[in-house]
Amino acid sequence: MGLISNGTTLLDAGAIDSGVPTGAMTLIKTLTASSSGTLSFVDGAASVVLDGTYKEYIFKFYNMHPGTGAAKFRMIASADTGSNYGVATTTTMFEAMQDEGGSNETVRYEDGDDAAQSTSAINISTGVGADADECVSGDLHLFDPASTAFVKHFISTTQFVNNSGTPYCKITRVGGYVNTTSAVDAIQFSFSSGNIDSGVIKMYGIK
Repeated sequence: MGLISNGTTLLDAGAIDSGVPTGAMTLIKTLTASSSGTLSFVDGAASVVLDGTYKEYIFKFYNMHPGTGAAKFRMIASADTGSNYGVATTTTMFEAMQDEGGSNETVRYEDGDDAAQSTSAINISTGVGADADECVSGDLHLFDPASTAFVKHFISTTQFVNNSGTPYCKITRVGGYVNTTSAVDAIQFSFSSGNIDSGVIKMYGIK
């Protein structure tokens, strides 16, 4: 027996229909950095799916260690499967921080790290420490990148140790949109200077 609502099949023989969103995360691809200039997720390449299969894509960053101190973790989008990166993107960023001595706690808007129709890589963290035990972790959510009607919204949260004489715990929140009604089909990650010395990025799809 099937369950149909407004012409859409919800249950078929007791099982949820394949077209019904469930919120389940599906691991699509894992990339591991080793002195890598960039890590790229391109639809149709190396088993990557970045199209209308999923309404939301999540990229999770694990211990991304920069090769250069004070480098900023960043992303950039493509609408032609990576042939060209740099679709105009607008973002806003704020950051909270606490130093290890407990004497400096701040929440502030990062007006030097936001973007207005930028075609360069977009900062999703401020400067990350490059000491042996320092890195950045977090995630980026990209919503409905295959839409041909709307811009492509995303949000990102990163947690890291900054590069300074006194180490700070920092958390950065970025929201923005890739300003195109073309499908976005590739996302690339890098640091603002130097290589990605090590780290793992996992890409998930959510229906």
